[in-house]
Amino acid sequence: NYISLYSTPEYFTAPQQFSGNDFPPPNWTLPIEQRDDVVNRTSAWWLANENHESGEPPLYYTIAGLWLILGRVCGITGAWSLYWVRFFNMFVAALLVWVGFVAARLVFPDRRFICLSVPLLLAVWPQSTFYSITSDSLSPLCFGIAFIGLVRLLRTEAPNLLLAIGTGLALAATCLVKTTNIVLLLVAGLAIIFQIRNLSQTRAVRPHLASVAALIGSAVIPIALWFTWNLHTFGDLTATASKIDFLGWTPKPARNWWPHPIFTPNGLREFWPELIASFWRGEFIWQGKRLALPATDAFCWIFSTLAIGLAVIGLFLRRTKFAAFQRRSLWLAFSSFAVLIFLVVILSIAFDFGPCPYPSREHPFFTSGRLLNGAAVPFFLLCCTALDCWLPRPWPRIILFAGIVLFITISQSVLNWPAFSSRYNLFHLGTSDYSGGT
Repeated sequence: NYISLYSTPEYFTAPQQFSGNDFPPPNWTLPIEQRDDVVNRTSAWWLANENHESGEPPLYYTIAGLWLILGRVCGITGAWSLYWVRFFNMFVAALLVWVGFVAARLVFPDRRFICLSVPLLLAVWPQSTFYSITSDSLSPLCFGIAFIGLVRLLRTEAPNLLLAIGTGLALAATCLVKTTNIVLLLVAGLAIIFQIRNLSQTRAVRPHLASVAALIGSAVIPIALWFTWNLHTFGDLTATASKIDFLGWTPKPARNWWPHPIFTPNGLREFWPELIASFWRGEFIWQGKRLALPATDAFCWIFSTLAIGLAVIGLFLRRTKFAAFQRRSLWLAFSSFAVLIFLVVILSIAFDFGPCPYPSREHPFFTSGRLLNGAAVPFFLLCCTALDCWLPRPWPRIILFAGIVLFITISQSVLNWPAFSSRYNLFHLGTSDYSGGT
């Protein structure tokens, strides 16, 4: 009923496709007979078709469902309940900003610029998943917490049991939000191995085996239970087989992976800028076109590429004066972002996409930047570290950073402005033509 009454055609169609060169009025404003007819027809279609998203990891939907129940207890119904669920992301975004501050202060307690710039970039990060009802919004928060736990484990020579369990549960939550986040376990595993190696040099491994076991167990057990449920219910571990079949994708033999356009200059030029721009702004479509500004996209991918490159170069230079713990933490941050990019590349080359419109045989690239969302805190930590290291004078650094924040804020406000005038949005639900709905 919600989809029937409150959906909008403005995402995928242009006004010129309708009579009068304008969008029809919202369904909730129709006479009750017409409205019921729309609801019945739409409901019949959804009931007759399989929902291929039903196998998605359960954590976000469990939390969102509980949040929806809380809203109903508070008397929030109809279309307002949809906005209630969407507004849950405000709390997620606020917590993410705090997590970014904690992570930056943990790694660089004496560098005020980094401590303040990381949460500021997270605050203005215009990723569209935070405007949606989607599980992708929880990925950066969950792994941000896990990243803090891993950094603390790298710093301490006496990891306690509670820290290990909390870090493991945060890693499990990261995977139970988004299937593709599972690759982040590789980074966590390398961090654990590195820490065990360091402890073995001081002959202090045995007292910490319980903490290591607790971390591994608290991460693996929830994921194993989810895999077991998927295998029992859907017939495969990740519950993605039916979706892949529905989309028309066919796995390619590994020997056919390498002759792929992603390994050519033209292919890389198409893949990389769109992936990074999408990581910044999201993937919203408005009136059949990507909601994007070419100048903003160019700035985002060029700035990101330079910042990550300079941050990695700085890890090899003595002039940056990083402590050993800080270098380890930054390598952990870089590895977190890099492993997700590696996953996107593998997904791009591992399938023949058949008739699927995205990705397609003509453009066989996964450029959904939301798949990188989990590494948002590590990514912005690297960006701000690069600015701090390569612009040692305070005022040029502050002015440049302020310009970046201002540019992102203004460009996204201009880009999103048409949506504010839509007759379908929140601002019109209180007008006289709104009948409520259920």
